[in-house]
Amino acid sequence: MISRQRPHVLVDVCLVFLAWWIAFWLRFNLEIPSEFVAIARTHWAWSVAAYGVALAGAGVYRHVWSYIGLAELRELGVGIAFGALFTAAAVLMLRVESFPRSVLLLQPLLVLVFLGVARAGWRSLIEGRTGHGDARRLVIVGSLQDADKALRALRGSARWQPVGIVSPDASEVGRSLHNIAVLGHTAALAQVCASAQANAALVASPAGSAERREALLGASTAKLTLLTLPRQDEWLQSESTGPRKIELEDLLGRNPVALDVNGLSGLFSGQVVAITGAGGSIGAELCRQIARFGVGRLVCIDSSEYGIYQLEQELRQSHPQMEGVYYTANVREFERLQAVLCQHRPAVVFHAAAYKHVPLMEQHNEVEALRTNVLGTLHAARAASACGARRFVMISTDKAVNPTNVMGASKRLAELVVQSVAAQEPGTQFVSVRFGNVLGSSGSVVPLFTRQIERGGPVTVTHPDIVRYFMTIPEAAQLVLQAGLMGRSGQIFVLDMGEPVKIVELARMLIRLSGKTEDEIPITFSGLRPGEKLYEELLADDETTEPTPHGKLRIAKTAGPLPDVAAVVQWIAQAGPHPGPGELRRWLRAQVPEYAPRGGAAALWQGPGS
Repeated sequence: MISRQRPHVLVDVCLVFLAWWIAFWLRFNLEIPSEFVAIARTHWAWSVAAYGVALAGAGVYRHVWSYIGLAELRELGVGIAFGALFTAAAVLMLRVESFPRSVLLLQPLLVLVFLGVARAGWRSLIEGRTGHGDARRLVIVGSLQDADKALRALRGSARWQPVGIVSPDASEVGRSLHNIAVLGHTAALAQVCASAQANAALVASPAGSAERREALLGASTAKLTLLTLPRQDEWLQSESTGPRKIELEDLLGRNPVALDVNGLSGLFSGQVVAITGAGGSIGAELCRQIARFGVGRLVCIDSSEYGIYQLEQELRQSHPQMEGVYYTANVREFERLQAVLCQHRPAVVFHAAAYKHVPLMEQHNEVEALRTNVLGTLHAARAASACGARRFVMISTDKAVNPTNVMGASKRLAELVVQSVAAQEPGTQFVSVRFGNVLGSSGSVVPLFTRQIERGGPVTVTHPDIVRYFMTIPEAAQLVLQAGLMGRSGQIFVLDMGEPVKIVELARMLIRLSGKTEDEIPITFSGLRPGEKLYEELLADDETTEPTPHGKLRIAKTAGPLPDVAAVVQWIAQAGPHPGPGELRRWLRAQVPEYAPRGGAAALWQGPGS
């Protein structure tokens, strides 16, 4: 460290020495009397030593001149101030007669100028060298405030050379930031990039902002590479901290979830936690999030051999110190589930195992939705209670609100079953959490649209007006953890899903992200599928909510009697492997009064006794 900083120390010594003599020179109007020349020659070493000690004490020699900034300049100023004080103290202690006091004021000012210019000059030289060559030219998209953060992140980069800014604020056009001019409005992105000979644009505006979507339109039209900086949660997960290609989550994203880190650490640190459906999208993300809180043992359960194998490989690589136990087990088999949980006795159980695909559960597989979503939830809740778990958290869905399909109705019945178990088992806190669609989860529209785009289209949307709530997988998992920490037994939490998004707009954004246009990848409408709504609700009509200390979580207050769990189990068992779809829907309607099948399914349950 000392050897690397030796040239910097020598430069500073020479500049402090120079400032000492120039201060005398200026004090005596460019002609130093001989008696004061003797004073300067005799005592300059004290001044150099004083400044050297002060600058080293202020941490100045830890700085890297190539990346010098305001924080480093502030430390430099502190060191120079103390150097001036030490020099004055030395002069007083040595009792130097007739010492010109104005030199003690002039020298620190000169030292500040000389040392500051030396550092700024070196950084300018380095940036000048890295700003050319093979660096790709790019334009920054965002306001001056947002662009400032991006330019700081790109400082010293040999790969990227910012050549201009486009701003959503027309009043900023013509101004400059860090010597980079604002060349136009966001709407003129394609023209600005063409004139600046840039083939990439870095969007510095916040996730989910209108500027990001506007930039996407301009970028796809001009065949530009659209980039953004990593999100906060990606800085720790990725080896690269440079710009990356913009993704759908960046266009629909919102502010990061604020977690009660201390509370969650107390809940998970050193504890045993079990997760059913651990191989699925939400279950796997819950495993990743919980692993970061220092869980003592993570018990992962899934019926998919391949899913649990993939999870095992990932967690062993990313968290080698964590004790993970991986089971291929089905929540429909109570004895197996109870044996697994009672062997490990988890403090918290997250129940994410479920069938969630609406059309598949609407035809031919209705009884499977009941067996997995209802009986599987009952088995998991009872097994958690029998094994002494303190908390049980079930993952529910917005499709459980005023359900129009078997899948949604089965999840609503599962919520009621959890509340019934909660009333019978006071030793465990039972909580359910509802949220909408998750970007990129298995079976969601995003992977489907992506595959269709890769094949050259068309992209099939069921209806031009269909809308859905969306959130990212990490956001959903984090809010589930937070709700599990906060919840009291029997409560149903509703996540703030933000504003709903039209599925057709989602398709258009994915097409643009692929670098294509709607002319190249057409969108077709196939009609609503069985049991599908135009929109989803997060609360039923007869429900109200109450706020929680967390801004993105609310509690649903439900009314009505709870089901007879024994009767539910008996009916599903007696229904057999292939009950009539009308009979099944009539029974489900009796258990979930708000269930109202739509479309072709409605005719199956109407009639006598309906």
